[in-house]
Amino acid sequence: MKNQIQIQNLKCGGCAKTISKNLEQITGVTNLSIDIENSTVEFTTENDALLEKVTIELNKMGYPQISDTNDFTHIAKSFVSCGMGKFSK
Repeated sequence: MKNQIQIQNLKCGGCAKTISKNLEQITGVTNLSIDIENSTVEFTTENDALLEKVTIELNKMGYPQISDTNDFTHIAKSFVSCGMGKFSK
């Protein structure tokens, strides 16, 4: 099933790189693409449980869904995720 999640705190390629690296680790998530301009993450999953797993992982990295609360903790985590993405190979 094709999914699209609009997220908060997606600022640059570093953020996108970290998101990609982490979501590609989830077995059953395929066809991953990240649109920085529209702050969306698109992917295909086999079931709803994987969709929930992706949403939880995004939240842990500091990228909550657009409809969720974006508190200081999420913002701080997204800055760390962004930096890690910029400096990773």
